[in-house]
Amino acid sequence: MPSISACIPDEDENNLNEVAMLLDEDKSTVIRKALREGLADLRIHLAIEQYQTGEVSTNQAARIAGVSIAEWLAIARKRNLTSQLSPDDLAADVDSAREL
Repeated sequence: MPSISACIPDEDENNLNEVAMLLDEDKSTVIRKALREGLADLRIHLAIEQYQTGEVSTNQAARIAGVSIAEWLAIARKRNLTSQLSPDDLAADVDSAREL
């Protein structure tokens, strides 16, 4: 497993120590969990932004978010997302969904 070094503010270190104690886990484990969850959230946020502006299709948004198309559709429905996609884009998404 690769090792990464980072400088963090004192406040973040205090928060890290507190969460590690609450979870009864070491700081490295908490950092890995936080990084994994944070990166997943960032990917979804980016996919939402690009989907909302019509920059990407449903299929592309799912890839950016790192989820299946079904999971992306659930995310979109939960967040009441609307797309600016053309009918051709939507047809391509339907074709992609049928291939599953």
